[in-house]
Amino acid sequence: MVEFANLWIFLILPLPVVVFWLLPARGDRGTALIVPEGVGRGIVRQSNREGRLLGGRFVLPSLIWLLLITALSGPRQLVPVPALPTSGRDLVLALDLSGSMVRDDFSINSKTVTRLDAVKQVGAEFVRRRGGDRVGLVVFGSQAYFATPLTFDVERVAQTIEEAVIGISGRATNISDALGIALKRLSKSQAKSRVVILLSDGANNAGAANPRGVAKLAGDMGVRVHTIALGPKALSEAPDERGVVDVATLQAMSDISGGQMFRVRTSEDLVSVTGAIDRLEATASAGLAAEIFRDLWIFPAMFAGFGCLWLAWRDTL
Repeated sequence: MVEFANLWIFLILPLPVVVFWLLPARGDRGTALIVPEGVGRGIVRQSNREGRLLGGRFVLPSLIWLLLITALSGPRQLVPVPALPTSGRDLVLALDLSGSMVRDDFSINSKTVTRLDAVKQVGAEFVRRRGGDRVGLVVFGSQAYFATPLTFDVERVAQTIEEAVIGISGRATNISDALGIALKRLSKSQAKSRVVILLSDGANNAGAANPRGVAKLAGDMGVRVHTIALGPKALSEAPDERGVVDVATLQAMSDISGGQMFRVRTSEDLVSVTGAIDRLEATASAGLAAEIFRDLWIFPAMFAGFGCLWLAWRDTL
């Protein structure tokens, strides 16, 4: 069904007629011409034919005026749009951007890449599959901050992951603040399922809070924390080596909060982890339906334009 956004515009439809009747008539500009009687009757008949043609010339301008008024009134049609499905989950991805992420000990398609490059490729694909979730992105190094707030626009979050660079948040590893700032945002969430996925390739060496204490706070809030320990070596295996991941702390954080810890040594492991997280239980719910109007003003405006072009062409003849 077609409706009009500005129906009152039709009130000015008779405006040309009103102007025509209100303007004073033009006076005679020439002198009288005396002609023989027979010739005069021929002139009268020619004048009548021209009068009828003159009356016909008002038809197209009147139609153009009607089309313009119709376009200005904003004709539109309500188009039914199905409700967008939502999972009922708010998910925050906390991504480590510390200095150790530049290590090139991963491979993708037989090509050696840095840890960050592997995470960016796999992480962006993972986020794009989260349609229905409200997803946010926290990046952390020495400090932690939200790079993208919670949003259903997963493409925007994926693009932010792909544009991430080392050093933007410092080169240390502040796991505690990363989880803390995610919990602060999720504390205002009304979602039935709230999840944090924290990926790190190092050990907490910045911030005043203890990661286990922040994980306990998450458990008390009902927020599950899934941790991803990224790197070929664990801190317990090489305690004196730099750039090794603290698997024990990440395991404890997930256990305390009711989540899971995933060990990632290769890019294949990283892909498997994202598949496992994809299968997390979701709370299904109906999405919010939207009322979208399809504007139709372009059609009368287009025909009015064609009419104006025809008038201009005719006047040149």
